[in-house]
Parts: sequence; C-alpha cells; structure tokens
Amino acid sequence: MKKTILFLSCLVLTLSLNAQTSVSGYVSTVNQNQQISKHIYGHFSEHLGRCIYDGFWVDKSLNVKKEGRIRMDIVDALKAINIPNLRWPGGCFADEYHWRDGIGAPNSRPKMVNTNWGGVTEDNSFGTHEFLELCKLLGTEPYISGNVGSGTVEEMSKWVEYLNFDGESPMSKLRKENGRTEPWKVSFWGVGNESWGCGGNMTAEYYADQFNRYATYSRDYPGTKLKKVAGGANSDDYNWTDVLMRKSRNQMWGLSLHYYAIPTGSWGNKGSATDFEEQEYFSSMKNALRMDELVTKHSAVMDKYDPAKKVALVVDEWGIWTNVEPGTNPGFLYQQNSLRDALVAGSTLNIFNNHSDRVKMANLAQTVNVLQALILTEKDKMLLTPTYWVFDMYKTHQEATLLPVKFTSPNYVVNNKSLPSVNISASKDKNGVVHLTMVNLDAKNNIPVKLNFEDLNWSKAVGTILTSAKFTDYNSFDQPNKIKPAAFNGASKNGDQLQLSLPPLSVVAITLN
Repeated sequence: MKKTILFLSCLVLTLSLNAQTSVSGYVSTVNQNQQISKHIYGHFSEHLGRCIYDGFWVDKSLNVKKEGRIRMDIVDALKAINIPNLRWPGGCFADEYHWRDGIGAPNSRPKMVNTNWGGVTEDNSFGTHEFLELCKLLGTEPYISGNVGSGTVEEMSKWVEYLNFDGESPMSKLRKENGRTEPWKVSFWGVGNESWGCGGNMTAEYYADQFNRYATYSRDYPGTKLKKVAGGANSDDYNWTDVLMRKSRNQMWGLSLHYYAIPTGSWGNKGSATDFEEQEYFSSMKNALRMDELVTKHSAVMDKYDPAKKVALVVDEWGIWTNVEPGTNPGFLYQQNSLRDALVAGSTLNIFNNHSDRVKMANLAQTVNVLQALILTEKDKMLLTPTYWVFDMYKTHQEATLLPVKFTSPNYVVNNKSLPSVNISASKDKNGVVHLTMVNLDAKNNIPVKLNFEDLNWSKAVGTILTSAKFTDYNSFDQPNKIKPAAFNGASKNGDQLQLSLPPLSVVAITLN
C-alpha cells in the first residue's frame, strides 16, 4: 500500500511538473531606461596555462600573423564580438605578480615561478606594456588586478602612477624611459583578488580595512578617475558582501563576485568536459542557473547600504569548470568546450542582462585555452568554441536598453528534479531595433514560444540558432566548425505576437525588424 501511494505521489508530481508545454509571455517596450552595460560581456586573461604564453603571446617562430609576439587571429576574432574589456594578470596570479618585474628590456626582466598554476617558470616577457598594447589592438578597455596579497601599498600606488600620471614624477619618467610617453589612462582597477582564499586567506573585516588602505593610495590622476573594484565574495558568502558594503562602499566603484558551475557539484571530481550523460548535463545546468539566486541575494545585501545602486556588482569570474583534458597539465586548466558550455553561457548572460540594474561588469573565465575558453589553439591552428558563438550572437545587447520579459516556462525534468526549460532576455538598441535571446535547456523537447509586445511596430523576425545533435558535441581541430550559428527561419508574426518553436539544446537570437 505504501509503495502504491509513493508511486502515485511521484506520478502526480511528474504530471504537474510537465503540465505546461509552452512558453507564453509579454515584453514591456514602453518607458524603459535600464541600460545593459557592454562591460557585462567582458573577458579574463590570467597567467595560467596557455592563456597568455602560447595563447595571446606566442613564440617568434610560430607561423601565424603577429604584431610583435601578439597573435593576430585571436585579436581579430575577439574584435569581431566587440570585446569591451579584458581582465589581467589574474586571478590568483595577481596576488603574486610584481609589476616592475614585467617592464624594461625583455632580456633583463627577472624570471619568476608561477606557484599557483603548474609551478612553471615565466620570463616576464609579457608585462604591462605588452598587455596594454594587446588592449589597443583589441580596441578594448584594460581591467588590471593589483597585488594586495603579497604586494605593498607603495607598489600598487606606483603602478597606478606609472600607468596614469601625465606630469613630472619618478614613475612617469620610468614609463618614458621604457618607451611610452603618454599615460594609458587605465580606469578599471581591481584591489586584490579572492582575498578570502588565494589572495591572502583574509577575513572580511581584515580585507575591508586593507581595501580602504590600498584604495586610498590608488590615486585619481587628471583625466583618469579610477573605477576601483573591491575583491568580493566566493559564491554565497553574503556576510562578505555585507561587511564590504558596510565598511568600504564609499571607496569602491564595484564589488566582485566569483562563481563557477561545477557539473558534479564536487571540486574533487568535477566531471568531464565532453563525456557525460543527461543526469550530469542536468546538474550542470541546475548549478549554472544558480547564478540568478546569487546575484539576487548579493544585490539585496548591497541594496541595504546602497539603495541607489551606485556600486556595481562585478561578476569578474564565472563559467563552467570541469576536469582538465586527459594527458594535459592539471595546473593548466585546459578543458574542451561543448554545446553544454554554450547553453551555460547563453543562460548566464541572460541572467546578467536581466539584473543589469546592479550587474555592470562581468568576465568569463577565461579567454584562450583555459576553463570555458572562447578560443583554443594548437600550434598554428586556432578554433572558435561554441561559447564564442554565443557572445557573437549576444553582442547586440551591449549598451542597449533592457526590455523586461514576463513569461512562464515549462519545466525540464530529470529523475523528478526540475528546472525551467527556457530563459530569455530582450533589449532595444539605439536604433530602436528589438533583440531577444532565448535558450532551451531541454534535451529532448521542442518548446513553443508566444510573446506579445507592448506598443511595438514590427513586420519581420530574423533569427540565428546555435545547436547540435548532442550536448556533448564540440569543435575540434579536425572539425572546427561542427557547432556554429546558422539561420533560424522558425519565427513568425501572428497579429502582434511573435511565435516560434525552440529546438532542444538551442540558443536562439531573434531580431524584430
């Protein structure tokens, strides 16, 4: 009898979870003024594995187009997605990096051991000047993370002076001696990184005092006001956010948040990047969607001290983190990039767009050959990952006006656990054109979508889709174009209503003309 009751209960739960089979909703287009900052679409380049060395910065003998030693096929690919900012030199590496070791004649720079990532020796041939030349070639804003963990207030203060002061001083003189007359006017400035962990194992109270001290001496020079980003919380440490907002909010432009989606939920065995079943795919997406909860709750803490939302939430490390590829250095964090990763990226960017009243900046980890990379290289070969193509499809949201979308979604159910099948964000660009990005996480089912619009004249829907047969599919050097965007012709106009059907495992971008 008990078994029968249990079976019937599970059946009722399953039927109720699957009762809804389509998305219906409403897009508000009138009197909206919340801008989606382009800096939400930022990236991260740490001295880790093959991101800098053998990624952006290659051997002189490598047979690829280069500017000095900067690899230009990577630069061209990133320019194509309008990369708005690039974070450097870390990550954990930032708090063991001493900037003076990376300036001057390359053959006179001291070597260093990268104790965080693989114990490799670096020659410091890629330093401040090289990074800022890379940013110039990319047409992007630099975001530099300063050393609080093993550095000094004087060291950070003088780095800012070296970068930004245009008058007579010891640091501006040194900069000129190293070949740069004009200051770079770097604005985004991280004061330490993960100070609760690899950046010093500090308490929130201690770090808040250190942030206030370091930030005080990180000066605003004429023509450049620093946007100082305080090292924020690990995942759901809301106390850290509370302490920093209470003690330090008046000195910061932004407060960071780091969160990685671990497929298995276990740091000991995070799961394969390409070899997994539906249950692990489901848990990956469940963990990725937790970003919405984290942003909501950290924003609520910030609202207590900053109801006007003057302090930005800066999610400057996010992405999916799996086990490294078999046979690679475990300290290099090289992982493949599957369709699952693209669905994580699309869903996360939709979350950030919809929270753009507080989230003003974010940085995917990382750009080349590390974690959820946009680009993978193998000697002279280079490929664009499924995640890269999501950023290409979503670039229309940069600096556009957020259009709130109210909708209900069916659930994607695996083993009686559920998550929303569909997530959406929408915006209107400066020309008045409306763009929607939608993700269907369901591994098996097409999801019909019907959306109404408030006072919007449009005649045609133009679409792009990114999908593949399996969530484990990926681009390889043998098949670099297995997953790439294609035209989506499944959207239509019925009266004033947009109608379409989202295929399983798909990211779809729609433009209304």
